[in-house]
Amino acid sequence: MNRSLLFVLSLLLHALVAWRLVPDLPAAAGLALAALLAVSAVLMPLALVTRRHAGDGVWARVLSWGGMLCMGLFSSLFVLTVVRDLGLLLLLAVQRLQPMGMDMSRMHSLTAWAVVLLAGIATLLGLWNARRTAAVVTVDVPVDGLPAALEGFTIAQLSDVHVGPTIRGRYLQAIVARVNRLDADAVAITGDLVDGSVPQLARHVAPLAELRSRHGTFFVTGNHEYYSGARAWIDELRRLGLTVLLNEHVVLQPAGPGTAPLVLAGVTDVTAHLFDPSHHSDPERALAGAPRDAVRVLLAHQPRSATAAERAGFDVQLSGHTHGGQFWPWNLFVPLQQPFVAGLARLGRLWIYTSRGTGYWGPPKRFGAPSEITRVRLVRA
Repeated sequence: MNRSLLFVLSLLLHALVAWRLVPDLPAAAGLALAALLAVSAVLMPLALVTRRHAGDGVWARVLSWGGMLCMGLFSSLFVLTVVRDLGLLLLLAVQRLQPMGMDMSRMHSLTAWAVVLLAGIATLLGLWNARRTAAVVTVDVPVDGLPAALEGFTIAQLSDVHVGPTIRGRYLQAIVARVNRLDADAVAITGDLVDGSVPQLARHVAPLAELRSRHGTFFVTGNHEYYSGARAWIDELRRLGLTVLLNEHVVLQPAGPGTAPLVLAGVTDVTAHLFDPSHHSDPERALAGAPRDAVRVLLAHQPRSATAAERAGFDVQLSGHTHGGQFWPWNLFVPLQQPFVAGLARLGRLWIYTSRGTGYWGPPKRFGAPSEITRVRLVRA
């Protein structure tokens, strides 16, 4: 979007909220809200247009944090203001049809306060939820015909960490420490690891080299890798010791050579071809040459890869991308773009698990969609 248009749009939306709320608040509270909205109207677009170019300086970080916090708060203020206006409109209609002697000016004041307080509470709780280290969620996936040698095979899944303006090395270090305590057979990172270039973020991603599991750490690209320079990040992650799967697979034999194999495959993001035609996502190509009798697990950033994965013959798909909606009401819109929002689901013979994500994107806010480190365990059906 054009930068000037972004600033104008921000000013108009903030002015709309101010127009609907400020007159119905006491003078001091109204003035404070108007000042906050004025600052937010500038900080939000400023943080968005500079987020990929900001360095590590104090002012760059203050700008990023300020803009993203304002975005989280304004999102709730805007949505609740719309809900409030619809509610007041309904009350007015009821009053006209059957007068109840309701003091509408008092209702305007009470509901304006409610919008401000609820938005503030949601933003503070959302900030706490977003900044705490993600909890471990254990998911048992019942696989038909799972060999005894693969019973209990465990994959620690990370997704959508979004290392960038407000997520840095210390945040990632805490995640790595928690994953290492799981003693997993493998670690899978299902895309959207970064929001920025290698020169900007390499030192903040470095803790990934410390991830420990029996078979290693495997990575597939998400759409944000392509916004951030995918080829450079692929090289950097390989330098750190991660195995990057670009429409390819590895064969794992947890019980030793000659025993039941597990194929762990990975595809590029479904939108990758828009940035790099050679990265066209292809689950069938990812299985080329794989043992026919193997249990087949696919790492794919977006859940909408599931149809092609099921057709290709995979048993399990691990995905992310949705963030579980991250915070209300955006979770209501995810189904318009993805077939699965969060959790375990089935499509034909394919089990698909969609992570709510281990970090967050944009506003440091999670409300109703907590972050997770997923401990996926294969079990007999």
